[in-house]
Amino acid sequence: MRTTTRRILPAVAVGALVLAACGSDDADSASDADDTGDACSNTIEDGVLTLATGEPAFEPWVIGDAPESGEGFEAAVGLAVAAEMGYEGDAVTWVRAGFSEAIQPGAKNFDMNIQQFSITAERDENIDFSLPYYSGNQALVALDGSAATGASIADLKGLQLGAQTGTTSLQFITDVIEPESEPLVYDDNSAVKAALEANQIDAAVFDLPTALFVSAVEIEGSSVIGQFSRETGGQGDELGFVLENDSPLKPCVDAAITALTDSGELGEITDQWLEVGDVAPIIPAE
Repeated sequence: MRTTTRRILPAVAVGALVLAACGSDDADSASDADDTGDACSNTIEDGVLTLATGEPAFEPWVIGDAPESGEGFEAAVGLAVAAEMGYEGDAVTWVRAGFSEAIQPGAKNFDMNIQQFSITAERDENIDFSLPYYSGNQALVALDGSAATGASIADLKGLQLGAQTGTTSLQFITDVIEPESEPLVYDDNSAVKAALEANQIDAAVFDLPTALFVSAVEIEGSSVIGQFSRETGGQGDELGFVLENDSPLKPCVDAAITALTDSGELGEITDQWLEVGDVAPIIPAE
């Protein structure tokens, strides 16, 4: 079920990449195309690109926990990037991986993982990130009538907050809000939402698209209190694909994201799947 409301058009920021797209036929860039094409073929299963996401995968990122359908923002982005790399139909397969497991060092059961992974220097020590395919803010969700309603960041310090383990949402609570009580930490967003509904926490921190979807569709009687901007202590997140450290696929993935950005297709996918509610107000520092 999706809610038709005013669209959010979050900024998608990607850097310029001097690489030919995979499989280019331009004779002037034949050697670059060959190099990138070779990179595109370095998959864990010959002739097949293995994409990963979470279990379960949450909306609006994946609709109905079925990434192979291409329904949902990250499902659509994953298949679009795969197609740009030369993989479509039966040449694409999906597997599941835990969030924390995926960003640990070591061999992976996937070529690329798309699961709302914020690009951070700490994580980048263990794995490779692609160029970002989305950027946005953290946001706060609470039940109607919560003490978090109308609160500033300073006010939030006295409340019981919660977030998923291993996420930048949790890091934001501890590093920026710095609450007086230790935040409650949950294995996944399903548990965070259940805790909010059960009044175990006063408010939960999610990335903005998830927060808007939770409020608009999943938890009746909840609202997005607001989002945290850089001006008020917020830390904007950039999301990227996770790859194994030193993955030979990275140049090809980056080239695909750049091509989709330049063509406008990435913006169209963002517009289609992240239309989940009104843009949230900025939460003031004090």
